[in-house]
Amino acid sequence: MSRVGGNTSCVVIQREGEQPIICDIGTGLRFYGLSLDAETFDGAILVSHLHWDHVQGLPFFPQLLRQGSTATIYGPPEADRTFGEAFSGIVRPPYFPVSLDMLAGEMKFVDFDEESTMIGTATVTARPVPHAGRTNGYRIEWDDFSVAYIPDHQEPADGTSVADSVLELADGVDLLIHDAQFTPELLAARIDWGHCTTRYACNVAEQAGAKRIALFHHDPLHDDDMVDALEAEAIGWGLDVEVFAAHERTTLQY
Repeated sequence: MSRVGGNTSCVVIQREGEQPIICDIGTGLRFYGLSLDAETFDGAILVSHLHWDHVQGLPFFPQLLRQGSTATIYGPPEADRTFGEAFSGIVRPPYFPVSLDMLAGEMKFVDFDEESTMIGTATVTARPVPHAGRTNGYRIEWDDFSVAYIPDHQEPADGTSVADSVLELADGVDLLIHDAQFTPELLAARIDWGHCTTRYACNVAEQAGAKRIALFHHDPLHDDDMVDALEAEAIGWGLDVEVFAAHERTTLQY
């Protein structure tokens, strides 16, 4: 996808004078790091879950390869391991040539599960989201702005009901970033993959009263034209929410 882009999940939320908050650290993290003027990083990272496409960018983040960088990384613990222990099991030989403790930057892993915390002046809330395995969605809010990040979401069999935890995250947000990977045909073929259709994503936005939804986590089978077509179809439904398809390097200002 030459316009939409092919990197995996990574969204940065930043307010002037505050630490950046990164939502997921897929391959897009490397390009974010390359875009920064600073050689070091000091910020927070919210990981939705430990599937490869959401974490594989960490050892390629240029700033974390340098001393002086610090990152506090929040995510859901597994039943038998802390979040940090589970993450360390991904980045280590023989699956990867280096382990996390070999990176020069300082990382602190925090179990974050159905709770809220302050990051700078932002209130960050984690709630469980139906997906394949332990998964968080996040709500980040300041006094004058709120965003919900729900990148992977299993569509239910009835295609309409929404988990209370998801509605809580997305309630009245200015921006909902939501999984919209499947067409109805793909959903039927991959019913247990943990994703949803564009129609269901918009249904979540409407039920929650979100003001704007970014269709996110596009299917690798979908080229630029297909993403454009899905966006146009959703706009054509005449919903009470503004709809657009997320593109790589999209910047929104509020």
